[in-house]
Amino acid sequence: MYSACKLNKQGDNIQPWQFGDTTTSLAANPDATTISIEDPGETPKHRAGPPRGLGREEDDELLGNDDSDKTELLAGQKKSSPFWTFEYYQTFFDVDTYQVFDRIKGSLLPIPGKNFVRLYIRSNPDLYGPFWICATLVFAIAISGNLSNFLIHLGEKTYHYVPEFRKVSIAATIIYAYAWLVPLALWGFLVWRNSKVMSIVSYSFLEIVCVYGYSLFIYIPTAILWIIPQKAVRWVLVMIALGVSGSVLAMTFWPAVREDNRRIALATIVTIVLLHMLLSVGCLAYFFDAPEMDHLLTSTAAPNQTVVAAKSS
Repeated sequence: MYSACKLNKQGDNIQPWQFGDTTTSLAANPDATTISIEDPGETPKHRAGPPRGLGREEDDELLGNDDSDKTELLAGQKKSSPFWTFEYYQTFFDVDTYQVFDRIKGSLLPIPGKNFVRLYIRSNPDLYGPFWICATLVFAIAISGNLSNFLIHLGEKTYHYVPEFRKVSIAATIIYAYAWLVPLALWGFLVWRNSKVMSIVSYSFLEIVCVYGYSLFIYIPTAILWIIPQKAVRWVLVMIALGVSGSVLAMTFWPAVREDNRRIALATIVTIVLLHMLLSVGCLAYFFDAPEMDHLLTSTAAPNQTVVAAKSS
């Protein structure tokens, strides 16, 4: 119930008016002042809307939908350069040391329920960290593989150590091919599925390369520890590294494919983990557990030389 009071300029004549006649009164006396009083027992017209669903908030948290629009706006504000200029590629390396260390820490300590892209990558994806992580991993695997074979055959009279520099080129081909071709295939698959299922959130190619590059960091200390000439220790180390880095990949890409067909989503995650497992197990088997060819050639050449010497005498 609302009521209005009409006050003249002198303030000595106050007359109550019903709410329905207030408009007429104001038209007749423009100098009048109206005061609206709300009935305490009446319910306010404006009420707060229902709280947002927790499930939707969780989806936005995992997929990063809350910051997607802001990121696109910020990206649109940046001045883009032609791809043939140095400034175009310079933006991919525009990252400071703190951000690189923070992303490395995030790849070593994955947080369940948190998205690696949204927490560390989306604000400023870079190629600086992935490039140098892959380069360091290449030399770590090649050098550790040579030292491992040297320590295994140390003390054998028939063993002659020959540095295998070809392992550097082989390791570089394997690591960089994995860090670029697999993200390229995954990005193309997500784009294709996004055209089929509109609810799928697709990552950019640069974001996927970042995730794969930083997920390989844990293999650098693992490759150094593979020098230990114990197969049991090596396999325990590779399983730990595979569990940590594989969980980063699985927790990052599962929210992007879970809205797709259930079988396709599971097959995608299983393929990602299997390819990661193939990389780690293949590097361990080829660079550390493979028999030393130079050692075998030296061992087989010694009896042949003895036979030739005996015949000549």
